[in-house]
Amino acid sequence: MPCLLRIALSLLLAAAWAAAASEVPNPGSPEAARALLYDLVARDTSLGRGGVPGAAKEVARRFLDAGFAPADVTIVPLHDTAALVVRYRGDGSGGRPIDFLAHLDVVGARAADWGRDPYALTEQDGYLIGRGTLDVKGEIALLVTTLLGFKAQGFVPTRDLILILTGDEETSGETADELVTHRRDLIDAEFALNADNLGGGSLAETDGRPLLFRVQGAEKGSARFVLKTQNRGGHSSQPRSDNAIYELATALKIVEATRFPVRWNEWTLGDFAGTATTTPGALGEAMRRFAKNPHNAQAAATISADPIFIGRLRTTCVATLLEGGHAPNALPQSAAATLSCRIFPGETMQDVHAILQRAIGSTAVVTDGPPIAAAAVSALRPDVMKAVETAVQATHPGARVIPTQSSYGTDAPSFRLAGIPTYGVGGLFIKESEQFAHGLNERIPVASFDAGLQYWNILMRALAAPIGKH
Repeated sequence: MPCLLRIALSLLLAAAWAAAASEVPNPGSPEAARALLYDLVARDTSLGRGGVPGAAKEVARRFLDAGFAPADVTIVPLHDTAALVVRYRGDGSGGRPIDFLAHLDVVGARAADWGRDPYALTEQDGYLIGRGTLDVKGEIALLVTTLLGFKAQGFVPTRDLILILTGDEETSGETADELVTHRRDLIDAEFALNADNLGGGSLAETDGRPLLFRVQGAEKGSARFVLKTQNRGGHSSQPRSDNAIYELATALKIVEATRFPVRWNEWTLGDFAGTATTTPGALGEAMRRFAKNPHNAQAAATISADPIFIGRLRTTCVATLLEGGHAPNALPQSAAATLSCRIFPGETMQDVHAILQRAIGSTAVVTDGPPIAAAAVSALRPDVMKAVETAVQATHPGARVIPTQSSYGTDAPSFRLAGIPTYGVGGLFIKESEQFAHGLNERIPVASFDAGLQYWNILMRALAAPIGKH
């Protein structure tokens, strides 16, 4: 379906849905949030599609139509993408501004794989289905709707609230770097809250009750390395032991068996202590023991056996690409494998290079690829944790709020490394089995989306409302 037709159809669906609920949706209502999400999902903002600037302009238009001053609504173009920065003016009595982060771009999706148009929001079986619903257009719709609702109510926060929507988080992250490096005047803040937390709240698989809410204050860095073997090759009728492909295979088996040193910080120890309360059996017990004593090697080994949690214990490297040989009837003159490494805060790319080369020895040469993002850690802030606790208990009573460090990457390191502490607090609650970010039929529960609007309203007021007006 052509992009313009898709957007037009989505807008008609959004209008019809909103009209069914209310003739004129309240700017801060769930109906308004749903209508905005329809529009955002309809815009293909994946790499190379050119959809981000249009999405930024549409969101900007909504703020301008609501009465925001043009000077407070800024689109920052960069190459073929863009970022949007909106400043909601406060009275300054509460201190420096707070940033609220999310990203407009998405990972590409093919209709043939989905069995439906991924860029047309569908409501089915209690879910909102479409590319970007979880990562992270659902949160954008909630953030924008919350701020527009505040404007309609005449709410004046005690500090400026700055909405930042970047345009290339899924690829290069250059728009975030551009903002912190060259447009610091637009985004400077005491701290930032990142909506890109991929379902910070977890629900029980059996009955959907709230379990945990993870506040992300640290994330691992990313880097690529290449293992390469070379020799003189020759005719395939005369095989030798110094075969570049065999040598690469040997090196890869060494990488597979290599375990980087166990690491920890206040975010990971808090995560293990909290996650242990909802994790049965030996794994949960290992988490409890590790949280109490991170020098417990047996506990670390048990946790490392689980692919979900190994990344919270140590640096990891995994082979992702292979190439080798030059002809089907010739001995290979070279072979290479790409390693994707997620580096624990406190270790450097050089540290990882040295560990890999020492383990592999002379079997293969390790060369550096470009680093994707540096590791960064924010200090745990009691005021942020308390505000999140207030919002979570109001929307999902009984959920335990815990710290965490993610193994995936976001725009947050750009802000952390620029001196703006950043915390992942995305408000959507999902089951682990509903985690379809970057995958087929990405979705969010309707109930979680609607509750997310209340969550952001309470969270923002807890941090920036005048005393007595929360």
